[in-house]
Amino acid sequence: QVAPIVVAPCAADEAVVKEMAPQGKLRVAINMRNQLLVTGKTSSGDPEGLAPSMAAAFAERLGVPVEFVPYDNAAKLAEDAAEDKWDVGMIGADPDRATHIDFTAPYCQIEATYAVPTTSGAQKCEAVDKSGVRIATCAGAAYTLWLERNIKNAKVEKIEGHDETYEFFKDEGCQAVAGLRSKLKKDAAKRPGTRILRDKFMAVEQAACTKKGRVQ
Repeated sequence: QVAPIVVAPCAADEAVVKEMAPQGKLRVAINMRNQLLVTGKTSSGDPEGLAPSMAAAFAERLGVPVEFVPYDNAAKLAEDAAEDKWDVGMIGADPDRATHIDFTAPYCQIEATYAVPTTSGAQKCEAVDKSGVRIATCAGAAYTLWLERNIKNAKVEKIEGHDETYEFFKDEGCQAVAGLRSKLKKDAAKRPGTRILRDKFMAVEQAACTKKGRVQ
């Protein structure tokens, strides 16, 4: 479910503006890999989609222009919070990413589940966590961080890139591939002979984040 974007008509407090946008503009880090929340680019090259729209709403509330800082993956975006490269980031909330950042409440949740071979006996996600099972998953994704913390018996195989993850799943004979449900559905043709499980193993909470320690 996606929360509505609400922009209050009044201007933000000057102290808040100074803290959130110290350079007079709101530098917003965007994970360009997430095609569910970044659906394309404008004619000027800026990202389009729900996450950029949320960022633009934040900037409008502060009364400053927005500047997008694109990233190829969420892991690097989170790491750069230790540097002065952005003011607000738009990524999935996860404890492993919270070393240098604080998250807002989520503005939407996206189910993560598995695709398995059509010959698999697995009907629910819990059935995947068994000894001898290998789960192919995209390195750095929020659901991958969850798998690393919660999978007890299966082996989590982390691969760089979604397409590369599908190739590894196929070539190495893995028993499952993890992903966001909508992404797995969209990429079904890239994984012939597979089906998507009906339940989820977790839900990625998409949120905004700021550098740790800000009080506003």
